[in-house]
Amino acid sequence: MASRPVFVPNVTGKRMVIDVPVSFQWNAGMSASQKKKNVVALHAAAAQERHLHAILEISSKSERRAGQRLSAFHLPLESDGRTAPLECWFQGSKAFADGGPYTELYEAAPKDAKRDPRLRNSGDLKAFLFEGRSFPLDPPTAFYDWLYLRALAPYEEWGAKLSRFDGFSDIEFNPAKSVNCQARSCALFVALHSRGLVQECARDFDYFVSVQNNDI
Repeated sequence: MASRPVFVPNVTGKRMVIDVPVSFQWNAGMSASQKKKNVVALHAAAAQERHLHAILEISSKSERRAGQRLSAFHLPLESDGRTAPLECWFQGSKAFADGGPYTELYEAAPKDAKRDPRLRNSGDLKAFLFEGRSFPLDPPTAFYDWLYLRALAPYEEWGAKLSRFDGFSDIEFNPAKSVNCQARSCALFVALHSRGLVQECARDFDYFVSVQNNDI
């Protein structure tokens, strides 16, 4: 058995996203077919155990084209007149104790950017440097979530399309090993859309964080 979260947008209340853990029978193996089986198993268990019937997988393993397009490897983000997948901006903005940011990763293929050995061999992560500004590591997912919001803000019509889903999953995400999750970021976008806060949050990182901290 395995447990993975389904991220549910919260349209009212203080919490923007509710993490719903779901237990299901895991299909071992690293092949794409095995991962897709796990997506099916996760979604079936979520429907049966948690009454979440319409779930969109946000990853390259998604059966829906929308879920593939909304993955960090494919979602385009424009900055300073240049467009690259969100994953490249995120990895290329990391500043470590002993090096970085390695901004040439902005031009790399997303898989190469994520796997660049310097990201593991440059000491502790200290901050993110992006568009001439330093972004803190706390709150832990704020910078990644904000990049995701920035990428989707020009296409806010996605908010209405995604609102018909009960929740979002990412079969590759293991909360015991990782912090940032594209499915959670997608759920957050939907929650902000429902509250009419997408554009202002996308323009202002500090305002975005204040919304997360319920300071507004």
